[in-house]
Amino acid sequence: MTKLVPDRLTILVSVGIAVLAVVILLAMDRPPICECGYVSLWHGQINDAGNSQHVADWYTPSHIIHGMIFYFFGWLIFGKFGVGGPKAKRWGLPLAVLLESGWEILENTEFVINRFRAVTANFGYSGDSVLNSGADIGWMALGFFMALRLPWQVTLVLALIGEIVAGYVVRDNLTLNVVMLLFPIDAIADWQASGGVK
Repeated sequence: MTKLVPDRLTILVSVGIAVLAVVILLAMDRPPICECGYVSLWHGQINDAGNSQHVADWYTPSHIIHGMIFYFFGWLIFGKFGVGGPKAKRWGLPLAVLLESGWEILENTEFVINRFRAVTANFGYSGDSVLNSGADIGWMALGFFMALRLPWQVTLVLALIGEIVAGYVVRDNLTLNVVMLLFPIDAIADWQASGGVK
């Protein structure tokens, strides 16, 4: 199986993309850190002002899974289908960082913030701090490297564990977020509102 191993150049390009995303988020007037005035490594409540403001939270597994998924799509594009020739596979990481950075920017637009508030479990969502968005890009990169280094079966099991644990504890995860953003289902919204960490 072809591995998407980045080299020095593509790691530097990836860092450059992440830095550019941070600059764009600052230009969008996103708060650099939580407006509470402090930084936590972990914030475990999803429906208060600290959600998506710190280094890690219950949505961190989703970003790690993004990296695993992006690795798989990069493997399909550059490995299985050989787009760009044999050396193109080193560009998997920059592609993943570009996708995650694009999502972080889109996620912090008024349209998406309001959509999250309206149809997901995050009724108090106010967007991410720049710190949280930067950390999310880093968590995605961790997921990418996990998929690079671990057997695909282990990667799949870890992704499923992340989804199950987050779904059980806060009644939200990557799958539920995507479903509720694109095709809101009242039964899921009712279930999410009836429990989980508040």
